Amino acid sequence: MKALITGITGQDGSYLADLLLEKGYQVYGMVRRSSTENFERIHHIKDRLELVQADLLDELSLIKMLEEVQPDEIYNLAAMSFVPTSWSQPVLTGEFTAIGVSRLLEAIRHVCLKAKFYQASSSEMYGKVREVPQTELTPFHPRSPYAVSKVYGHYITVNYRESYDLFASSGILFNHESPRRGKEFVTRKITDGVAQIKLGFSKELRLGNLDAERDWGYAGDYVKAMWLMLQQEEPDDFVIASGHSHSVKQFLEAAFACVDLDWREYVVQDPRFMRPAEVDHLIGDASKARNILGWKPEVGFEELVRRMVEADLDRWKAGKG
Repeated sequence: MKALITGITGQDGSYLADLLLEKGYQVYGMVRRSSTENFERIHHIKDRLELVQADLLDELSLIKMLEEVQPDEIYNLAAMSFVPTSWSQPVLTGEFTAIGVSRLLEAIRHVCLKAKFYQASSSEMYGKVREVPQTELTPFHPRSPYAVSKVYGHYITVNYRESYDLFASSGILFNHESPRRGKEFVTRKITDGVAQIKLGFSKELRLGNLDAERDWGYAGDYVKAMWLMLQQEEPDDFVIASGHSHSVKQFLEAAFACVDLDWREYVVQDPRFMRPAEVDHLIGDASKARNILGWKPEVGFEELVRRMVEADLDRWKAGKG
């Protein structure tokens, strides 16, 4: 089996590549031509991957890539994925995260219609939530250019499934973290900050809204759900979530507790890190995924925080912070 992963150098792409290699897949990763290449997350498996160059902004490059690879499964994880950046670069976010999905689906339609397609949808699409918890049927009310773009990507995937009989599934994934998370994301910003404070490299941690609540899970668990979606008889959309909500403040408490420190002595709220429009209370109902996919998360909240803090402590101790 041949699988193609866009966004393979990201957190989810690297964990998915690990999983697929374990299952005996030949794994291809789409990478953009860049003056500074960042293969840190896939360094440990790079010699087992086939990296192919293409760009979601360039449909011809996508067509050529698919003609070369002829994949059985395609996982579209590439996106402009950091929500705050989507306000400063809303048009570019739309090009990658929205129209980029259309370009890829069109390329698939012309080159490899029988391939199975996975679209990375996001809990951010729910935005100003209409109900708690959120299910596959909860209406979307996106609150950022990133979330608006993800809604487009979600519905264009549904449209191609219904219009062209394409096996196309979307995973509406709630927040999922790991030691491989980028430092710009609040969870990793916290655990990296905790490690620096504990080891004496820093004296404070500046954050925005501490009351925002998220449904946080472990990325390694969530990529298993992606794979399971493409092993079904019929394509469908699934919420993937832990079903438990925690505030940023609770994440702080858990992270600082790992190193026996009181977060209130080190954390400073900074208006610069407040979102123009906040998503307050995300919590997902993954009953459908449990019943149909047989999926459930294995790593709980406390264990996730502990893993991230310990990994960052190890990095700083090794001089690789």
